[in-house]
Amino acid sequence: MPKSKEVFICRLCGDASPKWQGQCPACGEWNTLASHSVPAGGAARRATAPGGAASATSTLATESLEAPPRTGSGSAELDRVLGGGLVRGSVTLLGGDPGIGKSTLMLQTAAALESSGPVLYATGEESLQQVALRARRLGLSGSGTRLIAETGVERIIEAAAQCGAHVLIVDSIQTTWSAAVESAPGAVAQLRECTAMLVRHAKQSGTAVVLVGHVTKEGQIAGPRVLEHMVDTVLYFESDTGSRYRVLRSVKNRFGAANEIGVFAMAEQGLREVSNPSAMFLSRGPEAAPGSVVTVLREGTRSLLIEVQVLADASPGGNPRRVAVGIDGNRLTMLLAVAHRHGGLALHLHDVFANVVGGVRIAETAADLSIVLAARSSLEDRAVAHEAIAFGEIGLAGEIRPVPFGEERLREAAKHGFRTAIVPLANVPKRPPEGMRVHGVRRLVEAFAAERGA
Repeated sequence: MPKSKEVFICRLCGDASPKWQGQCPACGEWNTLASHSVPAGGAARRATAPGGAASATSTLATESLEAPPRTGSGSAELDRVLGGGLVRGSVTLLGGDPGIGKSTLMLQTAAALESSGPVLYATGEESLQQVALRARRLGLSGSGTRLIAETGVERIIEAAAQCGAHVLIVDSIQTTWSAAVESAPGAVAQLRECTAMLVRHAKQSGTAVVLVGHVTKEGQIAGPRVLEHMVDTVLYFESDTGSRYRVLRSVKNRFGAANEIGVFAMAEQGLREVSNPSAMFLSRGPEAAPGSVVTVLREGTRSLLIEVQVLADASPGGNPRRVAVGIDGNRLTMLLAVAHRHGGLALHLHDVFANVVGGVRIAETAADLSIVLAARSSLEDRAVAHEAIAFGEIGLAGEIRPVPFGEERLREAAKHGFRTAIVPLANVPKRPPEGMRVHGVRRLVEAFAAERGA
């Protein structure tokens, strides 16, 4: 039995220290070091190649430049987020809140992947009967997906090798443990070692591995951030409280575009794809209402039409409120100040409430113009034209700055029947979409004039 030694590992970054310290020397966080026992010399043994031989080297000129083969997941939305499907030998980490549908998505994906080869679904949180009951509810009871209720990572890898699985799904990585680490499942050392073993198995065997991960109350995947560095793709399942819609977002992808999204709806038969999310977010009434403006956001390679609403109401007190849902509160305050200084929009005596319909969070500056136009519309109690859209970044000097992919945004709006667009002058295309009138503006006052004449 090899001797073990005590090390202190940071639960946030995974850095190891030989003695306890109040502050982690790597990430600088306080009170994050916890004691763990590891086999003496284990790291050195793992770093040495089998047989003591040096690893073979190669050159860039001799490596193949062909695109890695992909396997379709059976879901167009999931394939979009992955960049075209699962890559052989890749490791994907999927995180999300409890009950959001991670296991449901993985079970549906496993059933769809059977036609391309054996799939092994390793569950560490549920019994095989519970998985079978879920499969029956999803209409997948006739699926030939191989199941194993196991938490030992060595036995999971052995079972995957025995059945020749070309896809291995581990639900979840926080429940797995390795005999080489003397700590409880879910500890930093266990998470790091189990993930490293699964990554080695994926690269050596060509098996596509998908790891399901828990998230913390802050919305980050539980465990050290080193897990996200070790895997090839990191996906997050997001949903607004009480909503039946789910957004699958790629935050890291070595084989595709980052920040790509896929939209699903939770139904009785499991997760259903939403191929046209713009229509979902634009469930407006037949008549235009004051304080409502539609903008076009860019998520990965997809353009989404989103409705922005602003309510300006006279403040009964001397300290007006600024409330933002789905919009950064500091940016809302800045935009209102610019609108006052360069557009004459006096809201200093009004409470301002801003909301993005559908529970979407706006992270790009392209929505600036729509927010200000919605605030002006609410203040004047006058609706913006129902078939008008607006996008553009607003600078502190009142200028309207261009945004990326302007032509693609206009095409998406035209496809949904919008006929008027107020955009930065630099985003006006040489040939506007058929049936659409595009107003190019350089300053905020020009945007106000164009909106009134729309």
